[in-house]
Amino acid sequence: MSVLAGDFTGCSVLIYDTDGNHLISTIVKEHDRGEQQIKINRMPSELKANDDCKVFLLSSPTPCEFSGKLKKVGGSLSIALFQGQEKENRGATRYAVSTPASIESLIVDGEAHKLQNPVNVTLINISTSGVRFRAPYYSFLDGDTFRMNLIISNSKKNITAEVINYLDNEAASSSDYGCRFMEIG
Repeated sequence: MSVLAGDFTGCSVLIYDTDGNHLISTIVKEHDRGEQQIKINRMPSELKANDDCKVFLLSSPTPCEFSGKLKKVGGSLSIALFQGQEKENRGATRYAVSTPASIESLIVDGEAHKLQNPVNVTLINISTSGVRFRAPYYSFLDGDTFRMNLIISNSKKNITAEVINYLDNEAASSSDYGCRFMEIG
């Protein structure tokens, strides 16, 4: 199935310049699959029509990334999508973000257990296959599975992910956790 076969209308979208600098997070107003473009509410001030960009869509069940070109058609803003991919290899782009999120439940033996106090985290980067975030020191271990709530442009995403690695920073009393997506809802 083609990456563009799904409908991205209503999905959160993060737009980056070609150097990977985050410019704007917004929601897809409309996805025109025939023209292979998405329509958005506002254009990043750093870009103008016909500029190239990178597009990261938090689509369900799999995030997608594209090369894109900003277009202005009448009063509407759109991005033509090119070279989409559903899955990342280790050499694929990780997009820097600094977005708060909260982990509200751990999953043990396939069953969600709500935490009495959610763990507040800060996303460091995101890719098509996972996310890296910073949390209080020793919050999680390799193999821990959790549900995270993430809000981008007033759109809430529930993400189920598994910790695959972590790096402790004792001096800062925090750890950075690398996780792979299991489900995005």
